[in-house]
Amino acid sequence: MTAININKNNFQNEVLNSDKPVLLDFWASWCAPCRMVVPIVEEIASEHRDIKVGKINVDEEPELANKFSIMSIPTLVVMKNGKIVQQVSGARPKNAILEML
Repeated sequence: MTAININKNNFQNEVLNSDKPVLLDFWASWCAPCRMVVPIVEEIASEHRDIKVGKINVDEEPELANKFSIMSIPTLVVMKNGKIVQQVSGARPKNAILEML
């Protein structure tokens, strides 16, 4: 499975109503550290079927970025049962991201 592009139209269904933990990657195309995280996030999405992985482009989805008070990117958010359980900013290695879950 690959990471899902999350937007305000599918956020409720894909994130809030998910029966699995959700890893959200807040990113932008111009952000170099974000581009370093993308392959790691995609790898996690393909290896871990028990986790839903979503990507939110902050330039295209400013409302969602505001909802999560995103001040810097990349920001990774872990949600369970519709609630934030972890939130970190900055690029992270794969093992650190998996530890969040």
